[in-house]
Amino acid sequence: MNDRIKVLIMGAAGRDFHNFNVFYRENEDYEIVAFTATQIPDIDGRKYPAELAGSLYPNGIPIHDEEELEDLIYDLDVDEVVFAYSDLPYEYVMSKAALVNYAGADFKLMGAKSTMIPSTKPVIAICAVRTGCGKSQTTRAVCDHLTAQGKKVVAIRHPMPYGDLVKQRVQRFAELADLKKHDCTIEEMEEYEPHIINNTIVYAGVDYEAILREAEKEADIIVWDGGNNDTSFYMPDILITVVDPHRAGHELAYYPGETNLLMADVVLINKIDTADIDDITTVRENIRLVNPEAIVVDGASPVSIDDEELIYGKNVLVIEDGPTLTHGEMQYGAGVVAAEKYGAASLVDPRPWTVGKISETFDKYPDIGQILPAMGYGEEQMKDLETTINKIECDAVVIGTPIDLRRIINIEKPSVRVTYKLQEIGSPTLASILNAQVLKELEEAVKNS
Repeated sequence: MNDRIKVLIMGAAGRDFHNFNVFYRENEDYEIVAFTATQIPDIDGRKYPAELAGSLYPNGIPIHDEEELEDLIYDLDVDEVVFAYSDLPYEYVMSKAALVNYAGADFKLMGAKSTMIPSTKPVIAICAVRTGCGKSQTTRAVCDHLTAQGKKVVAIRHPMPYGDLVKQRVQRFAELADLKKHDCTIEEMEEYEPHIINNTIVYAGVDYEAILREAEKEADIIVWDGGNNDTSFYMPDILITVVDPHRAGHELAYYPGETNLLMADVVLINKIDTADIDDITTVRENIRLVNPEAIVVDGASPVSIDDEELIYGKNVLVIEDGPTLTHGEMQYGAGVVAAEKYGAASLVDPRPWTVGKISETFDKYPDIGQILPAMGYGEEQMKDLETTINKIECDAVVIGTPIDLRRIINIEKPSVRVTYKLQEIGSPTLASILNAQVLKELEEAVKNS
């Protein structure tokens, strides 16, 4: 046991826990001495609990702030550092690699063989090359196509376990009341609620093999609903990767988004209704360059609102999906598109009015600009979001998030909600690709494997 390789896992409360669970948990060749955390507030300073860590870790595993990385390598005599979070430019990843190597440890990125769990049911995975490409509406469209063919579909969502990890080991969401039952954050509700409203059961949590085995009991087909630009936790039978021409070139420049592009069976170019034709062409050329065998589907995400008069000629505050603006690096989303489409006079800059955790978000991500990210990783952040919105001097609030924020926070101003869904353009389409014959062949192949 004294010869075990000492490993530190860098993460953000998702991929890091998964890599540990599937590869290291009962592996006596390695000793996980610590996790580090970034991106998500209030994760560091906790422990990965003993109840989930397995027999080799009766005291659990400490979680430190990533800023301590170099000191931890020295103090804990770390041999290997595993990088396990997503949606980062290659320059950033290799800068971390340089720091790790400088401190004397090996730097490791784990691939499909080590981390993807096979299923006893067909798996269709939806991933992306960046946060905010449109995975969620693509996943819902896939679920609709499969359900229309009489298949019982269960969606499994990429992890967002920011609360009690033991309680969150395996979570099942079948009705809106389950969101409250599991103490969901805004980020979790944004992903689970649309599935629930669409009558699709959703699983999520921490232990993704245990989650898969539960989902398999009630599913004909598993749909992996990916997060950020992370790779699938399950071995896909069909991988659909979504790309965004508003960030042309990023499909070849971000980790691990390019991996998803290389592995894709189907590539969906989303948002072509609002993107520049030269950027769409660049994305098409990059797809052909690295994955010429992939089937390419064109798509759009047209927006609609429930009250045009609240926007036209008004000074509006736009609230967008938080992760899309932060580590997704977008400076606009569906809310801005709707504000421009329906004739807003101006967008009100929220920065002079921000408080608490929302101010900290702008400090950490100064390029967000004049859009308010719907950050809500915990009660304090949600309360600061509510206070910020109600302090801002504006005529109306445009809610561009995947859920109706008015259901969970008190917005004291006139407000309008933006909705959007995937619109496939031309052919091929997801429905033509996921036809009855293809699904039959998938089911037979999995059954015989």
